[in-house]
Amino acid sequence: MAQEDMENSETLTEDLPTVIAEMEKKCKQAPDNVVAFHHLGLVYMKAGRIDEAITCLTRCIEIDGQANQPMINLGAIYFGQGNLDKAQELNEMAIAAQPDLSAQAYANLGLIWQQRNELDKSIEAYERAIQYDPKLATVWMNLTSVLTMKGDDERALKSARKATELEPDSALAQNNLAVALFFSGDYTSSKNHMEKAKELGYSVDPNFEAGLNERLA
Repeated sequence: MAQEDMENSETLTEDLPTVIAEMEKKCKQAPDNVVAFHHLGLVYMKAGRIDEAITCLTRCIEIDGQANQPMINLGAIYFGQGNLDKAQELNEMAIAAQPDLSAQAYANLGLIWQQRNELDKSIEAYERAIQYDPKLATVWMNLTSVLTMKGDDERALKSARKATELEPDSALAQNNLAVALFFSGDYTSSKNHMEKAKELGYSVDPNFEAGLNERLA
């Protein structure tokens, strides 16, 4: 099933009860309509009706074993519940179902491995996500964080620069770049980006700020 056939949750109206009633009716009328069940699952997610969302997204996969977007969304639910094994299984299923549409699934696997502190596997997954979609700014941010934890300062700096290039108004991207510049020894630039992150609302680590100010003193 093509990804463009899927409804985006951002298009959902705020009148959730009405939307839910309409989509429930549609699903009853067309019990094999994957798009309808996926849309209803997204609405249930937005409404906080998680068990019903799981049922709908699972139904999508039963109808169409290649429906990778419902797999990804269902994996996100399980990740949020702390069920990393199930989240991993679903994202791997999504990749196997439609490899060309697997950027988000790889990005999610990166988060899963990062949560498990399997940093090398996390880096590999993030890099695979970027291969499929190099404009995923959040993935570049997450990759920067993991590379920094690994002490790979040169690659972390490149990743941080790419993230801020894609989303210059991201407070997290600016903070990550500040940290990467600090470890590269460019304290003045680090200070500039730290201040930018603060302007954008980021709560900068006071220990980092104190350490940076000490280096600049």
